[in-house]
Amino acid sequence: MATSANPTRDDFAALLNEHLGGENENFEGRVVKGTVTGIENDLAVIDVGLKSEGRVPLREFAAPGQKAELKVGDEVEVYVDRVENHQGEAMLSRDRARREAAWDNLETEYAAGNRVEGVIFGRVKGGFTVDLSGAVAFLPGSQVDIRPVRDVQPLMDLPQPFQILKMDRRRGNIVVSRRAILEETRAEQRTGLIQNLAEGQVIDGMVKNITDYGAFVDLGGIDGLLHVTDLSYKRVNHPSEVLNIGDTVKVQIIRINRDTQRISLGMKQLESDPWEGAQAKYPIGGVFQGRVTNITEYGAFVELEAGIEGLVHVSEMSWTKKNVHPGKIVSTSQEVEVAVLEVDEEKRRISLGLKQAQANPWAAFAEKHPVGSELEGEVKNSTEFGLFIGLEGDVDGMVHMSDIAWGISGEDALNLHHKGEMVKAVVLDVDVEKERISLGMKQLERGGVSAAGASGGAGVNKNDIVTVTVLEVRDGGLEVQIGEDGATGFLKRTDLGRDRDEQRPERFQVGQKFDAMVTGFDRSKKPNFSIKAMQIAEEKQAVAQYGSSDSGASLGDILGEALKQRNS
Repeated sequence: MATSANPTRDDFAALLNEHLGGENENFEGRVVKGTVTGIENDLAVIDVGLKSEGRVPLREFAAPGQKAELKVGDEVEVYVDRVENHQGEAMLSRDRARREAAWDNLETEYAAGNRVEGVIFGRVKGGFTVDLSGAVAFLPGSQVDIRPVRDVQPLMDLPQPFQILKMDRRRGNIVVSRRAILEETRAEQRTGLIQNLAEGQVIDGMVKNITDYGAFVDLGGIDGLLHVTDLSYKRVNHPSEVLNIGDTVKVQIIRINRDTQRISLGMKQLESDPWEGAQAKYPIGGVFQGRVTNITEYGAFVELEAGIEGLVHVSEMSWTKKNVHPGKIVSTSQEVEVAVLEVDEEKRRISLGLKQAQANPWAAFAEKHPVGSELEGEVKNSTEFGLFIGLEGDVDGMVHMSDIAWGISGEDALNLHHKGEMVKAVVLDVDVEKERISLGMKQLERGGVSAAGASGGAGVNKNDIVTVTVLEVRDGGLEVQIGEDGATGFLKRTDLGRDRDEQRPERFQVGQKFDAMVTGFDRSKKPNFSIKAMQIAEEKQAVAQYGSSDSGASLGDILGEALKQRNS
């Protein structure tokens, strides 16, 4: 080959390639075999058949945390990065050789879904680094173990199996999981253990974890859930009231789901059921002592015995306190007397009543204060239709606006009284079932209440014509009385006569007597009178008896004839 007097660098490279047979270009980027020709300090000198030897750190020939066992004459595989650097030495790498070989092997194992062996050797953000025979993989923190691991140090530098989750050779990215291996192993163990268990079986276990809804019990390699409702027949607010982590407990297997490998456990099933014969032990109407265990918006739960609880609904808590939160009537752990209202053994429910175990204040009031009794009380509230009066026994009675005063409208009568005022009233009616007491204030004026019932005082009936005496003249009408000691009543201004001139109360005087018709009775059974109604009734009777004005006789002639017959 002809050359110039001053050869160039390219000429020299061409001569070198020619001398080496043109194979240098094929060396770079390949894994080749070489021989260890010497060991200098921490470096191994390796001859791969190139013009010059290369040096590789000894640490690249050892696994993480181990010492390299290498001697002169050993044959090793290395990766040729460059045939020659600026110092004329070959640039070799044992790590790259191992990595390339590892990637080939890992791709095969990943495609087959097989496990691979690796060593955790470092910590990075979000996880750890794993050496997979030369290839570096990432182990996320969530994939280290089934449960969170606080100290990973015991797992470092320890060969162990991993599952490849994802790998990308072009980007040099591998993600592995140790947790997947543990879960698979545990699933195999669980399957074997479940085969030896049966529903109804009683077995010992250890409390492994406690939650708000129950406890997990280790049955020897497999966990079962002991729900809070299956701990005891009595109320348990939190499992920690009964169990502690590490306790050994005897449990019964209630259910086994072999598909999901879930096991439900129970402790109360090993005890006798207190609900058996509950209907006989707690007859309806019976009064028993109990303890308040829980208070809700709709009532309170009372424990009659361990395992048997009944509900006192808010409507059954007090005779007099309505629309009050149960917590203002009873408190937790308070001992109370309750009456049994209903028992359902099948549904394990008992309805209880707190007020039924106490005297009914409405019945007590009716017995002590019959209709017609006079009493005194404080005005608790004034409404648009009447006054509520506070009475003994913590009950209220109502005075309707029409029973406050005679001769004025109900609205005006309401304005005469205010909250907190002490007033006197008379009992008009007591309805124990509906818990209502009707009172009257105006009935205390002039003779009080008529106790003769719907027929009025002294046998007076509706539509009777009676002689009354004026007791008092008011703007709205007259207060009158039948006879000397008969029933009193009110005669409204509009009932004083048919004509407007006759409807003047001032034309009457106290003590004056006249006839009037009984038109009905008010709420207190006092009669209502009307002169106007009497006149209309007499006119109708006269027309019917003595002829019609249509026959030619005038109304004056007919009434005159009727008056003549009445006086004869």
